[in-house]
Amino acid sequence: MTDHRSDAAAFAAAGAPPAAWSAPGTRSDRPKDPWSRFGWLMAVIWLVFLIYPVLTLIGSEAALPWVVVGWVVLVAFIVLYVVGFMYGMRNAAFGGPVPRRQWITFALLIVCALLSIPAEGGSALSFLPFIMSFASYGLTRLWHWLTFVASAAVTALCVFLLPGGLDYLSVLSIVVLLGVVNTVSTWLILRSSEADRLGLELATSEGREAVARDVHDLIGHSLTVVGLKAQLARRLMDSDPERAKAELSDIEALTAEAIGGVRATVAGARATTLVEQLASSRDALRAGDVALTVEGAPGALSAAQALTAAWILREATTNTLRHARASRVEVRIAPGRFVMIDDGPGPGTREGNGIRGMRERAAASGATFVVAAGESGGTRVEVTW
Repeated sequence: MTDHRSDAAAFAAAGAPPAAWSAPGTRSDRPKDPWSRFGWLMAVIWLVFLIYPVLTLIGSEAALPWVVVGWVVLVAFIVLYVVGFMYGMRNAAFGGPVPRRQWITFALLIVCALLSIPAEGGSALSFLPFIMSFASYGLTRLWHWLTFVASAAVTALCVFLLPGGLDYLSVLSIVVLLGVVNTVSTWLILRSSEADRLGLELATSEGREAVARDVHDLIGHSLTVVGLKAQLARRLMDSDPERAKAELSDIEALTAEAIGGVRATVAGARATTLVEQLASSRDALRAGDVALTVEGAPGALSAAQALTAAWILREATTNTLRHARASRVEVRIAPGRFVMIDDGPGPGTREGNGIRGMRERAAASGATFVVAAGESGGTRVEVTW
């Protein structure tokens, strides 16, 4: 499983300014994750590279009004970039529709860079890497390329055409290198997002097929028995009314049982997220006088992994209520790992349909499935990706 914070660290090491970290797949979406809460501080750290425009403004020989404008737009650029980074990290959908607010921020960043030219001259090129990264990770793929090409062209023209332009040759190398890094990293992020989407679709499809099998088996068996008993009741109606009544009572009970089974199966099918299934399992276990505790957050698993874990949790909950004779169940969730432990007598020697179904679901999602005795007794169900 991909570690989102490791991805962000890799982008930083490669030279990508912190707008790179606002894309899904490079951060955690859990609101209590320290990275989501304090990751914006890295944007402030990266702004140290604006020291060059600052030094230029301090020694600028431009007219005083332009120097004042230079300081104002520098501060505005910093505020816009940090605020835009924070908003993107919390709300942007990488590869999806771009919020109007991000387009406005991007335009204002360009305006700030242009207004700084009279006071800063060539040092205004220092704004380009930030603008490039904002376009790469906060806008669309098309604007990534447009901004990359435009920034490289403008920097090259300044280096080779302006007097003393060779002093900014290092800026040109940074722009080109950063453009390559942004191109590769955004491509990898998009590929990872697509793979996760396909995995979720596959897991959802397999889950629906499993529900269809459950309903088919349940209805098929129940209707077969109901049909036989109805025929028997019809034949006994005249010769043995009392027995016919008994058969009709059995039909009523079987019908109610089948309806209840269908409702339970459909309710389980609706719990397509791990959060919903945890709530459903908690209610079911509480009805059976079994306490449930959860360690970790569902957000530690990817969407496809969480869906598989939800199905396995559903089946494991059913097994616990039917066979475990437990009083307490503990669920542990960590990146790439899902564990459920009860305090019952432990696993049996025979593997039933429920365990086989869980094993098949885990294998379909590329996970390892283990059922064994717990550390302190009981049964331990563990899924590892």
